[in-house]
Amino acid sequence: MELSSKEFARLVVDPESASPPPLEILFEDSQCVVVFKPHRLLIQRDQAHNANLFDLVCSYRRQKEQTADKVYLGMVHRLDRPASGVVVFAKTPLAAADLSLSFRDRKVGKTYEALVEGTPKNECGHLIQYLSSPEEGPSRVYENEVPGTKKAELEYRVLQSYPAISLIEVKLHTGRRHQIRAQLASLGCPILGDGRYGSTTPYLPGSIALVAQTLRFLHPTEKNDATFQLPEKLSSVRLASVFVFSVRKNRF
Repeated sequence: MELSSKEFARLVVDPESASPPPLEILFEDSQCVVVFKPHRLLIQRDQAHNANLFDLVCSYRRQKEQTADKVYLGMVHRLDRPASGVVVFAKTPLAAADLSLSFRDRKVGKTYEALVEGTPKNECGHLIQYLSSPEEGPSRVYENEVPGTKKAELEYRVLQSYPAISLIEVKLHTGRRHQIRAQLASLGCPILGDGRYGSTTPYLPGSIALVAQTLRFLHPTEKNDATFQLPEKLSSVRLASVFVFSVRKNRF
């Protein structure tokens, strides 16, 4: 599947580009800032000093606040480099502690959308499995708990499907390394572009068809539910699904 339209250009970072990617702010107040992470952009610094979302948000804050001083930014959750979607950062230590606790205690709502190969046997399902999570390489899925594994729980439902490709919504109950990627692959439905978990269908360069679509959490100071949904124009999966399913519909 070749997706080279200009619509997708802003959704994937070119790691060889000398210019930092533009930052998309979805929400900001005194306690937190919610942003869009493109495909291929690291969420935090690495040893090679590649472009990353954390530094982009810090630079944005320094520019906005007109200061050369160091600004506080707390990272409270992560998103795999080849995926994209909604990410929240804390702007104060208090907010960081509060949000970190919410993520740890599973009091946040996270909804993802993915394009996968094939179609799951069941249109919807509730998976409770166990994952081994090595620092390198793919996570391995077990149906029963074995030493060194952690419980991995999610719900899914098929939104659209044709024999070769399906659009799936996923709601996470736990947050394990590569959880969605590994568990969908265990159904025989790897995410497009995810060769590590068995996909043979290409996606956008260096990317997988997985998008963090919605994030809900209790606001650190307001103590009300705050929900943020990715605009359709920033969701490669939504844009690609329109292309994929309209093309296939016209063929049959």
